[in-house]
Amino acid sequence: MALSPPPTTRPVLPNENPSVLVASRQAEFDSRELMRGGREVLIRHAGQTYRLRHTRNDKLILVK
Repeated sequence: MALSPPPTTRPVLPNENPSVLVASRQAEFDSRELMRGGREVLIRHAGQTYRLRHTRNDKLILVK
């Protein structure tokens, strides 16, 4: 299932600075959609890779 941005956001244009764009509400994602049936996903942020894991105790853990 593809994730789509909430209706209050729009794509960032090449000449815009994404740090100054503000959505009227925070984006919300269902963890099942992020995990796509698996137990972990990799997330890239600021040149670093983070691992989001779904534990046996039904918790989410984000590690660098």
